[in-house]
Amino acid sequence: MVLRIETLTGLVLTINIWILQIDTIMNNKKILGIAGLFMAVAVATGAFGAHMMKDILTPARLETWNTAVLYHFLNTLGLMALALASEHYKIDLKAPAIFILAGIIIFSGSLYTLCIADISFFGMITPVGGVSFIIGWSLFATRLFKSEKS
Repeated sequence: MVLRIETLTGLVLTINIWILQIDTIMNNKKILGIAGLFMAVAVATGAFGAHMMKDILTPARLETWNTAVLYHFLNTLGLMALALASEHYKIDLKAPAIFILAGIIIFSGSLYTLCIADISFFGMITPVGGVSFIIGWSLFATRLFKSEKS
C-alpha cells in the first residue's frame, strides 16, 4: 500500500506501507473494538505498575512506566475519537488509525519492555513510536480539515 500525505502547506510525502493488507480489513467498528482492547491493556498495565512494579523498579524506571501508561491511555482515547469522527464525517481515517496503533505498540511497548527487561536498547526504539504518533495525528488533522462535511 502506498500512502500519499499532503500537508496543509502543500508538501507531499509518499510512504510505502506493508502492513499485511490491514487497510482492507479495517473499519470503524473494528478500530473501536481494538481501542477497547487497548484500553483494557492500559488499565491493566497501569494497575500492574502501581501495585506490582512500585517496589521492583527504580523511581526513574517507574516514571518511565507511568509515561508509557499515559501515552497508551491518551492515544487509545484518541483512537476511539478518531473512529467516531471517521463515522460522523464519512472520511477514511484507517491510515491514521494504523499509525496510531503502531505508535501505541512501539512507544508504550518499548517502554514497558525497557522497564521489565532493563535493556536500554528498547529505549532507542521508543522514538519510532513517537514519530508514528506524529504521522497518525497529522494525517488525522489533514484529512479532517480537507473533508467536505462540516
